Amino acid sequence: MKTFRGKTAVITGAASGIGRALAHELAKKGSNLALSDIDEVGLTKVEQELKKFPVKVEIDKLDVANREDFEKYANKVVDNFGQVDMVFNNAGVALSGRFEDLSLEDFHWLMDINFWGVVYGSKFFIPHLKKRPEAALVNVSSVFGMIGVATQSAYNAAKFAVRGLNESLRAEYAGTNLMIHSVHPGGVRTNIVRNAKFQSAWEEDLDHNTAVELFDKIARTTAEEAAKIILNGVAKKQYRILVGPDAIVIDAVSRLLPENYTGLLEWLTKVVAK
Repeated sequence: MKTFRGKTAVITGAASGIGRALAHELAKKGSNLALSDIDEVGLTKVEQELKKFPVKVEIDKLDVANREDFEKYANKVVDNFGQVDMVFNNAGVALSGRFEDLSLEDFHWLMDINFWGVVYGSKFFIPHLKKRPEAALVNVSSVFGMIGVATQSAYNAAKFAVRGLNESLRAEYAGTNLMIHSVHPGGVRTNIVRNAKFQSAWEEDLDHNTAVELFDKIARTTAEEAAKIILNGVAKKQYRILVGPDAIVIDAVSRLLPENYTGLLEWLTKVVAK
């Protein structure tokens, strides 16, 4: 992406965390913004924060799991802005629990948002992105799209699926005006763990509150830093964008020790958390 100025960017999950930070960074760079989230209150707050920038900002409540609503939303954005140059499929939720303790409804809830939300955002916006001289589709996976972790079976499944989708799209659109970006954040200081559904723990003493405390200790990257890393990757046309030093370590360890990374990463987590 040669420049962000004058471009139109779509961001899902824009009411907080990485989505909100992306909105601020893109507004600074002169991008017009179509922002959506299920959280109307948070989204309105972000809209107010962005009024200081001379860019067009529109907000919409959107449940990314709803296919019909997402398709209508894509058409609305194109009608209102006349173009779409970048799409950041960022919206996501977390769910923690042993596989046996998770209901099928739990699995469907998470997959509908974290996987199908990305599929819909890709499917409904790609036809519009293809019309632009240069365009970017930025789909957020996770380091949990690289490694499997106990109590994260649903989250792992969704993020591995997004990673696989990205790999395929990258091959299909190679050599075209549309660049595919696969984003893999490590521990980023957002409320995703605090707001997660928590069904059961792996260890008896690791309840939801303890999990939040542990995450707050090991999550070293701010949402603002994450947004800058992501946009730098988009500007440089990087396919895989690793967010945070822990993401770089996890990527390396999972490649070097594909069958034995679990123990090493658990040890590293305990060391960092002290």
